Amino acid sequence: MTNRKIVETPAHSERILVIEDDPGIAACVDMLLKERGYRCTVLNDGSSGLARLHAEEFDLLITDLRLPDMSGLDILGVSKADRPELPVILMTSYSSLENAIDALRKGAVDYLIKPFDNDEFLFAVERALNEQRTRRENTRLRRSLRRAYGERSIIGESESVRRMLEMIRRVASTDANVLIQGESGTGKELVAQAIHSGGARADRPFVAINCGAIPSDLIESELFGHAKGAFTGAVSASEGLIREASGGTLFLDEISELPLNVQVKLLRVIQERQVRPVGATQSYHTDTRFVAAANRDLRAETENNTFRADLFYRLNVITIQVPPLRERGDDIEILAQHFLDAHCKRLGISIRGMSKEFVEFLREHHWPGNIRELENMMERAVIMAESEMLTLEDSFDMLPQAAAPREAGPAMDAGGGLLSIEDYIREAILRYQDEYSDLDLAAMLGIGRKALWMRRRRWGLMKDRGRGDDAIVTAQRKVS
Repeated sequence: MTNRKIVETPAHSERILVIEDDPGIAACVDMLLKERGYRCTVLNDGSSGLARLHAEEFDLLITDLRLPDMSGLDILGVSKADRPELPVILMTSYSSLENAIDALRKGAVDYLIKPFDNDEFLFAVERALNEQRTRRENTRLRRSLRRAYGERSIIGESESVRRMLEMIRRVASTDANVLIQGESGTGKELVAQAIHSGGARADRPFVAINCGAIPSDLIESELFGHAKGAFTGAVSASEGLIREASGGTLFLDEISELPLNVQVKLLRVIQERQVRPVGATQSYHTDTRFVAAANRDLRAETENNTFRADLFYRLNVITIQVPPLRERGDDIEILAQHFLDAHCKRLGISIRGMSKEFVEFLREHHWPGNIRELENMMERAVIMAESEMLTLEDSFDMLPQAAAPREAGPAMDAGGGLLSIEDYIREAILRYQDEYSDLDLAAMLGIGRKALWMRRRRWGLMKDRGRGDDAIVTAQRKVS
């Protein structure tokens, strides 16, 4: 190598692994890289290099072509199989066009002939790392765009949501594992995304997996990765979602669905920060934050021996409870308006708002499907609306049925006295709803059709909607 003065530049954070058996060249490369501020690890044989590569994260690999125990091409092959994204530069004292072509064909980013000029060497290093930075920056940009335009934020002003947001703010700045508990459809993944986006890992990967959506025989490989040939169909190696999320956050939704044998392996990864792919003999370091969610009581699951207690306590450093929609008061109307605006914009439909009766129904409904149910219902209502205002009448067939009677007073009061007005209406509906149309029954009771509809909803007395008397009477009125 020729000696030239190296101009000092700002320190870099990248880690570089160098495998070189010539002590003089190894020392020179180490000096050049450290003068530029790179964090450099130098080893003198292939076996030690591969062991370190398996155990730690690096941003660039530089290896000699001829080593005492193996070829640099062998190291290149192992590296590309295990970490396809890691750039590799090959060095050699033996100029061979055939070797150069073979190295580039197998995935090397550069091929340097020794002795080389210092500037030439540093230029090759910087070029390889710049390509790596560009790929990572593009990945971060795509995630940022998804967060900004493709994902929703937590909406609500109720006291329970305010408490939850304050808890998110406190835990986001830490690396503590978090357990999110809540019913299905309450927005647990949004909470996990908020935790990730509010902390130091925001520009690193956020990887989500629904543990209940993947067959039990595939979940282990999906999480931990697998070596090439580990099982039938494993035609190439996979690093797995845990390593994919390294530096960022892995969100394990419905973690209670994990098989017990996979729970054991996950516990070991959380404790040791090492992950071993299926069929591999080496473990890999991972810097992953774990956020888990469950719609079942995990503490009760541990008592039933369906979830490991040691894993529960590892995940349950911080618990965030997501409130069900029925307990969020005014948030129901706020969310409904948000979904109304979003679906109108997406579908190109103009709707001014929601009628008082429509909002009253939203507030009274039990919402067993929570926010997911509300969003789906609002989308259907927007599509089926016949005017610029969402009304119960227009959306009758699209609205969810009551799960159970909400109120059901006795036919007589405790002292055997006269029925109250509400009790009288309820008894009349029960007695005459099969004999009269909705319009005639409402007229007989002296109330409007919507008022009749609201009471039926409240008491769980809905009729099967078909082309019965109501439809016939309405059609006759339209004709007349």
